[in-house]
Amino acid sequence: MNKLTLSALLLGMSSLVTYPAVAGTPTVSESGSFEQKTGEDLFNSICQGCHMEGGKGVNTGAGFYPALANNPRLSAAGYPIFILLNGLGGMPSFKHYLSDEQIVEVVNYIRTNLGNDYPEKTTLEEVKSMSNR
Repeated sequence: MNKLTLSALLLGMSSLVTYPAVAGTPTVSESGSFEQKTGEDLFNSICQGCHMEGGKGVNTGAGFYPALANNPRLSAAGYPIFILLNGLGGMPSFKHYLSDEQIVEVVNYIRTNLGNDYPEKTTLEEVKSMSNR
């Protein structure tokens, strides 16, 4: 992640700490990590801001945010794990802001909701093997 992207992400996160939490608003700990624990809360608070309500994505105007809804790329759990850990295109890496457990939760949520039905659960071991933490 370049310094400009990191600065923008941290600035946005620091401003969240000073305002009261509202449903769907990410809360951030003093260490800079997101505090949400469930996949649904993580999606609604963090992912939905770009990937839109219901994970439908956006592919018009100046932005491209891929749809997570009905997405065949999510059939392999390693794909969203890799993207969350390393980023891709305009999406930043979240490995410094989400724990391995939170990544498991959000990956399992997007793979079993939003019109996706990939019942094989992602495991903590799978995320740890890719996270190099």
